[in-house]
Amino acid sequence: LCRIDDLHWIRLMYCYEDRITDELIEVMGKSKKICKHLHLPVQSGSSKILKKMNRHYTKEQYVALAKKIQERIPGVSFTTDIIVGFPGETEEDFQETLEVVKQVEYDSAFTFIYSKRTGTPAATMDDQIPEEVIKERFDRLLHEVQTISAEKAGKLTGQTLPVLVEEVNGQDTSLVTGKLTNNSTVHFPGTADMIGTIQNVVLEECKGFYYIGRLA
Repeated sequence: LCRIDDLHWIRLMYCYEDRITDELIEVMGKSKKICKHLHLPVQSGSSKILKKMNRHYTKEQYVALAKKIQERIPGVSFTTDIIVGFPGETEEDFQETLEVVKQVEYDSAFTFIYSKRTGTPAATMDDQIPEEVIKERFDRLLHEVQTISAEKAGKLTGQTLPVLVEEVNGQDTSLVTGKLTNNSTVHFPGTADMIGTIQNVVLEECKGFYYIGRLA
């Protein structure tokens, strides 16, 4: 893919841990076309819960992989998926999840409250977590994720970076919306003919989960 001249950006979105090889990390680190961003689902920071989820990795293996990627691809951004309240999750298990969030420092995370799905093994497990406990843990997780992501996002304010324009802004048609290589969203004044192009944009203001910018 990197050899295709007219292909300027390649984003590797959803990656299972066992598919991320040293060769892939090396290619991502060297290529100027591959976005330095990975969606690396963790689901839980507890090895005990991961085993119950039928995930074939431990907390320690996951964190070691994330740290290796960060060392070999400076500036890489991580997004992830986390489920709160899986059957059998104790407060100690949940604290392990918070610890992984702090160690890896995700740029953003898709956080989910566990809910029963008919036909799944988890739905018939005896140790279901009370709804009020799940909600309280979910709020704590969300606070931690948002705090870390806001701190990381703010560091780019003032920089001029390439943005792939995706659409006219749905709320304000004088703006267009696009993505940075790290998958952050940027809104800036533009027109529909910019869609599909890469524009250099000054990131003037960080709004926590997105930027307001202007053409450089």
